[in-house]
Amino acid sequence: MNDVDKRLIQSAREIIKSRFKENYHHAGAALRTKTGKEYSAVHLEANVGRIAVCAEAIAIGMAAVDGDSDIEIIVAVDRLGNVISPCGMCRELISDYAPDAKVIVPSGQGEAIVPIAELLPIKYEGHPNR
Repeated sequence: MNDVDKRLIQSAREIIKSRFKENYHHAGAALRTKTGKEYSAVHLEANVGRIAVCAEAIAIGMAAVDGDSDIEIIVAVDRLGNVISPCGMCRELISDYAPDAKVIVPSGQGEAIVPIAELLPIKYEGHPNR
């Protein structure tokens, strides 16, 4: 992991530290696109759990709105700044937008960088006529 990747983790930590709000924002995420631009976001909690939106999804949406959604690498952290693995829905979303993206995940030696395909080995491909 290089210094640029470590700074991305720090960006995720900074966004959740500055925006944490009990019952609303419990995770932060940061991504870097292949253009080098970074996007950071927080998780949006809701009273109805099914409509909560993960920080990774919001960061991907921010990049998409900016026309820059070719993700190079993405990371999420919990409210304490610990790196966390993306949930299943986020794994699908990351893979849909950038099948060759890398993800920073927790490992026995701190953090590791893995291809999204490693986290989603048998990807849902949808309807065959899509």
